[in-house]
Amino acid sequence: MKILVSNDDGIYSQGIYALVQSLKEIGDVTVVAPAKEQSAVGHAITMQIPLRVTKTFKNGEFFGYAVNGTPADCVKIGIRNIMQQPPDLMVSGINHGSNTAINIIYSGTVSAAREAAIMDVPSIAISVTNHEASNFDFAAKVAKTLALETAGKDLPLGTLLNVNVPDIPEEDIAGIILTRQGKSKWDDIYEQRVDPYGKDYYWLKGNLLEVDKDIETDQAAIRNNYVSVSPIHFDLTDYDTFNKMKTWNIEGLLNGKKF
Repeated sequence: MKILVSNDDGIYSQGIYALVQSLKEIGDVTVVAPAKEQSAVGHAITMQIPLRVTKTFKNGEFFGYAVNGTPADCVKIGIRNIMQQPPDLMVSGINHGSNTAINIIYSGTVSAAREAAIMDVPSIAISVTNHEASNFDFAAKVAKTLALETAGKDLPLGTLLNVNVPDIPEEDIAGIILTRQGKSKWDDIYEQRVDPYGKDYYWLKGNLLEVDKDIETDQAAIRNNYVSVSPIHFDLTDYDTFNKMKTWNIEGLLNGKKF
């Protein structure tokens, strides 16, 4: 199995190293990841500056390719320019911090996997629920297990698996469950501060407003020590509202009218 690996924490992060070591046990791994941290860049792509690809080494051995771009850039370049043929699977992570509920929209980790899904490559995004996590062994094991499982299943084109692993000892994990995206969101504020030169600047702060109680939502699942696996896609259409709006006569709005 040919596997492309990327992330948003950068090619030198602990999470991506643990992921690669685990996936090497089941396939041929190619790493194409940001040269520096790109957390919360969402699905941005680079258009106005040239992208450069640099070979990187760890422990004296070739590890992968660092790109001075976003996670989505890395996946595009990895599939179109670096790999000789499209991968059988793309895995993004292991992210430092959870990607559940509203965070999915902002996440560079999820966006890397989503870019692969857009390019018709089955993909998985995997995160550990702690920005200060130091042990990624269990999450790496989960990634490997799901990679093998996904390879044997008919995952629909355009769909990816978003996986969140509680940052607790393996023996305390309650299990692994199928979940949907929750509705918890951040109450963000830009706190005004003053630098040493007397000039104002702003620093983003916020608190997570947890509204999810159903164990089948991603945020509630990880709060209850379950590994959360959510199938998601990039179709943003609200189909319920689409059907309701059929009574609005949208098609007739321009008949004889000027704006």
